[in-house]
Amino acid sequence: MPGRLLTILAPPLLAIPFLLTGCAPGRDLPALTPEAAGDYRLGPGDMVRVITYGEDPLTGEFRVNDQGAIALPLAGAIIAAGRTPRELEDAVAAALKKGDMLRKASVSVEVTTYRPIYVLGEVNKPGQYPYQPGMTVVSAAAVAGGFTYRAIESYASVVRTAGGDSVEGKASRQALVRPGDVITVFERRF
Repeated sequence: MPGRLLTILAPPLLAIPFLLTGCAPGRDLPALTPEAAGDYRLGPGDMVRVITYGEDPLTGEFRVNDQGAIALPLAGAIIAAGRTPRELEDAVAAALKKGDMLRKASVSVEVTTYRPIYVLGEVNKPGQYPYQPGMTVVSAAAVAGGFTYRAIESYASVVRTAGGDSVEGKASRQALVRPGDVITVFERRF
């Protein structure tokens, strides 16, 4: 009789994990659209080093402020948000030429510190962390102390803000994260 009972109960018991995965948190999120390959676009919170060759007073590190600008000595505020570092070089050079400060400005811009990422949910140390180029969802979780024993490790939610609009989507472990992303690792329900 126990063998017969096991034969009767086995198929429904085996189906339970499959039924529970259908109601896992975040499964109904749309897939996060992958970022188009291209140059990095600056945003508020980024730190950039502007080097104006031969003009030490115009060289330094500047933070992109909440309005998306950097305040360059003598040239004033220059919009940086939404521009690539190369585009910012051209904008700085144009501002210096326009103000008759330099006839031929040779400017270089590099990102020294990216906007942070935020890792929430089922990681051992949720919080704000520095972004590193090439970071993925799984490496972001690793920086945040790794997954907890309750974590869904195969995907996460990513909230990304671009051009003033925030979009949330489901991202795989290998999905690349961008500066400013908010990553949420979900909890298993069983």
